[in-house]
Amino acid sequence: MDLENQRRVNEAAENFGPENVVVLIGAAEGEAAGLAAETVTNGDPTYAGPLTNKQLGLAVYHAVEPEFKEIVDPDVFEEQIGMMEMVLDVDDIIEEVSEMRNQYAKY
Repeated sequence: MDLENQRRVNEAAENFGPENVVVLIGAAEGEAAGLAAETVTNGDPTYAGPLTNKQLGLAVYHAVEPEFKEIVDPDVFEEQIGMMEMVLDVDDIIEEVSEMRNQYAKY
């Protein structure tokens, strides 16, 4: 997760309260999605950005996770994400993100 997005997430958590912020990730591979999920839950593991040593514990999901897919209009999901869902390693992405969420998310 780049430094600007870290700043935005941190600002949203401060302005609205971490219990009111959900981060939606769209990374194309599991490792990148897991790293982004870790950053918004447990802090920036690269120690390079605004979320270094900030354990926000935010709720975090990837756009291909069933929890997100269930709440989105099916036509919109298909139009915006459906094609990517067919080419991504969805199981790997879900495993990475859910592991970080289960381990570090508080909300």
